[in-house]
Amino acid sequence: MYESRWAQALMTCGVVWFMLAIAFAPTNKIYQQGLVLFTWLPTLAVAWSARSVLGQVWQAQRALCLSLVGLAMWAIISLSWSGEPLSQAKQLVYIALFVASFPILANGRPERIVRLMKWCGLGLAVMALVAIVHFYLVKGHAWSMRLEGLGELAHPILGAYAIGVAGIWMLHWVPQGRWAQVLWLVALGLLGSFVVMTQSRGAALALLLTVLSMPIWRRDRRTVVIAALALVGAAVVFWWMQALMLSRGSSYRPELFMASLHMIEAHPWLGLGFEASFNVKTLGLTFDHSHNLFTSVAISLGLPGLLLWCVAWFSVVIYGWRARETLLGQAVIGMWVFSTLAMQFDAASLLDTPRAEWFITWLPIAVATLLSFKPACREACDKISRFP
Repeated sequence: MYESRWAQALMTCGVVWFMLAIAFAPTNKIYQQGLVLFTWLPTLAVAWSARSVLGQVWQAQRALCLSLVGLAMWAIISLSWSGEPLSQAKQLVYIALFVASFPILANGRPERIVRLMKWCGLGLAVMALVAIVHFYLVKGHAWSMRLEGLGELAHPILGAYAIGVAGIWMLHWVPQGRWAQVLWLVALGLLGSFVVMTQSRGAALALLLTVLSMPIWRRDRRTVVIAALALVGAAVVFWWMQALMLSRGSSYRPELFMASLHMIEAHPWLGLGFEASFNVKTLGLTFDHSHNLFTSVAISLGLPGLLLWCVAWFSVVIYGWRARETLLGQAVIGMWVFSTLAMQFDAASLLDTPRAEWFITWLPIAVATLLSFKPACREACDKISRFP
């Protein structure tokens, strides 16, 4: 059933909808409804027939699967002291269906997902171009203003994170053919320009450090050249935008981190509970989240929840490292490094409805599940290089 044409078509639309409609959907409600139609309902309908595929993921990535199941169970249990209704657990079902949809759609052929992600990377590059033109030329904002994306990517920081991780996966999958590579370079330029123009220092730093680290897991001359060019480009950008980059200081990040540690210390084992609302106060100011995903998880779910999340998250890079000889494994490592760095500066929630944060949390995990098809990952390398 999961191999039927209707299921494959709907779930393909689901991947594209998740990545592009977040910018182009008229409203967030329509975006969420589209995910229900294209991702959650089809995945739920075919999950039983695809149990052999999901079983393969379970066997190959036991640490990831067990930690995610444990995290979900702990979150549900914590509803008893957060005071929130059990209906909030539906968000956990959404996450599970989203992650499961990737191996089901791939069905042992990771290049299916990779091809979609490359097209979506082009789509996000188009969004970046439209956002730049609309913000600076149509609206007439000064070039010193922080760029805002479209739709749910209008937040300068979160939009930069989503576009930044798209730039990372595009950077790892270089197409063959002269004209395809020209298009690829233009797309990378637009994605990188978007991150810089949002003036999100966390996203820019995460992007730079990831590119500089790429020779560790991708040992070829081209990667070294890219890393060197990125370093030179970063120096030029910093010289050009130095006043803008330094004018906001540290944006209270060290103070927020210390205040978050005090909140964790007050409720170390149970946390405040899943979906419990909280504010972080420091220096007489009140913030609606801790601006760090790991401290946010610990505040909500306590140290047990943080431990389960860390096991799940760090297992992703272990699986990627074991498959580092493949293009898919290299991209997983790159996405993981970028996302881990980005999480340190601004991420509000882990177990929430689909939003820009999912690009640096659940998307890398979903892509990592494709590594469970080990023979297919090796055979797909040549196909991944083809474009489109």
